Amino acid sequence: MNEDRTPSACGRPGPGDQPTVADRAWLAIACRLATHCPPSDSAFSVGAVIVADDGTELARAHSREKDTDTHAEESVLAKVDAGDPRLPDATLYSSLEPFAEPASRPRPRTRARLVGESGVRRVVTACREPGTQSTESLEAAGVTVLELPEYADAAKSPNAHLL
Repeated sequence: MNEDRTPSACGRPGPGDQPTVADRAWLAIACRLATHCPPSDSAFSVGAVIVADDGTELARAHSREKDTDTHAEESVLAKVDAGDPRLPDATLYSSLEPFAEPASRPRPRTRARLVGESGVRRVVTACREPGTQSTESLEAAGVTVLELPEYADAAKSPNAHLL
């Protein structure tokens, strides 16, 4: 698949929320987006894509896309209208677990809460950001989190200097 081509299969969860072919394709795109992040000595490079249940891409982004403090999920969520009725059935694909309290700047609330409050009820990620427990926070808020560890190397590669 071409790096920028949209997967043809829809993003619907599989039976028992098993990963689908589309989940793998979208997560691969998120991992490639992380390689576009401007370098940072203190912040992880993360790519993110939000996909509606029918397979329509709603937005894509990467860390530090607009400024040095912007995280991938903040950017991608900012690109989608908060009232978009497709959000509750959409999936957020993120190269690294995108929900820990940002180490690069203080925040009044965790990014997990930001994602949880967005309406997105499903997240697919390659691996957890070291030292976080955000998956548990999201799951407690009713968000399904699916980790595909076969993409961990691709997610960690642009972050090797921090790991």
